[in-house]
Amino acid sequence: MINFNPLILEGSGSFLDIFTSNVAIMVYIIIFAIAIIAIAILFIVNESLTNEKISKIEGGDPLMNAMKGQPQVIPADALKDAGTDNKKKKDSGDRFQKLILLDKQYPKKEYVTSTEDLTLEYLCRRFRSFASRIAGNPLYYSIDDIRRFVAALGVTKIMILQGMSGTGKTSLPVAWGKFTRVPTTVVPVQPMWKERSDLIGYFNEFTGKFNESMILEKLYEANKTNRIYLIVLDEMNIARVEYYFAEFLSLLELPTVDERILEVTSSISKKDPKELHNGKLILPDNVYFIGTANNDDSTFAISDKVYDRSMVMNLDYRCDPFIGEDDYDPVTISDDTLKALFVKAQQEYALTKRGRSHIKEFDKYLSEIFQVTFGNRIRRQIEKYVPIYIACGGTEEEALDDILAKKVLRKLESQNPIYIKAKADDLINKMAEIFGKDKTPVCEAVIRKLANNS
Repeated sequence: MINFNPLILEGSGSFLDIFTSNVAIMVYIIIFAIAIIAIAILFIVNESLTNEKISKIEGGDPLMNAMKGQPQVIPADALKDAGTDNKKKKDSGDRFQKLILLDKQYPKKEYVTSTEDLTLEYLCRRFRSFASRIAGNPLYYSIDDIRRFVAALGVTKIMILQGMSGTGKTSLPVAWGKFTRVPTTVVPVQPMWKERSDLIGYFNEFTGKFNESMILEKLYEANKTNRIYLIVLDEMNIARVEYYFAEFLSLLELPTVDERILEVTSSISKKDPKELHNGKLILPDNVYFIGTANNDDSTFAISDKVYDRSMVMNLDYRCDPFIGEDDYDPVTISDDTLKALFVKAQQEYALTKRGRSHIKEFDKYLSEIFQVTFGNRIRRQIEKYVPIYIACGGTEEEALDDILAKKVLRKLESQNPIYIKAKADDLINKMAEIFGKDKTPVCEAVIRKLANNS
């Protein structure tokens, strides 16, 4: 049996009374209050020191002041600097890495010397033979098609090659690149293309770098040399040409090269490439754009705006194989030399008064019967195209037949098809009356095709 000592129990009760007394409770409350005050003081001091450091470093942070409700004008630089240190490190590097490499590759502008004694007729024959002898993939084109291709280069910077699949639309400019020792750039157009950034690239805010497209690289490189550059927009009408190519259409219309300024980026950096001035690049005169087009249900119709500014070439059939001439080696030809040959052709083979009279009479007839006419742009193209085509080995009648079919009669496609069918024979007879019997076979084929399609 366990015995409890009453004295021990009594002592324990007295000890507990001390810690549960009113005095003890008051002490607890005071200690707790002091602890809260101490924590608050530490928090205030810490915030004050932090703001003081920011003020010393930045001279006052506009973003912080704005968040505190103080009226401040926040500079654009403050917004740019609000990112992380990692982003600052990314932005500090070269934004155009590929273009910078081209600066190193071309420390000064390159001027190539052209092959001697070149004429446009000789150039066409030699190019045709070269294409027919490409190892492993010979290409056969009629001499008329070669003349049309070369002459079109002398009229405008934009060419459209259209026709059936497999007739060599893409292969023709690629062969030219091999022939002139400057590889042609082929860019497959994507269905989602809508704006110029799809062509030249865009600035990536996350990486601080510019995503340079192949087209931008070639435009930049072309500023460094006088070689001829062809850029092929393969299946150009799989997206709307007048959307993604709108700026280029406008720039290429300007009369002088110095006016053709392409804005690559709105920001400026001291580390940008040499040819990029204030974020802008000159669209060089030695670059030619060639679009291939298929006209089917999977593509968009090409607008008049694009057609009027372009030279059109139809490849609707395959040429039979032939044995080319022995003189078929590649040539070196600068853009300066090619342009000089074009100018010489316009001086030697200018459109005759007879040819101008025929065009005027034909224009009047189309205007009266079909309410179709062609403006100054197409007239200028005719004035350029005909002499160059003649210098390539053709005749004035052949040149007029070709360009009127592609640039003028094409406008009849928007007319009432029933009316076109009813007037087709009259139109063919009128052309024979104006230009001579059997002098316009290409135009006649286009008219009959329009009548049959209706």
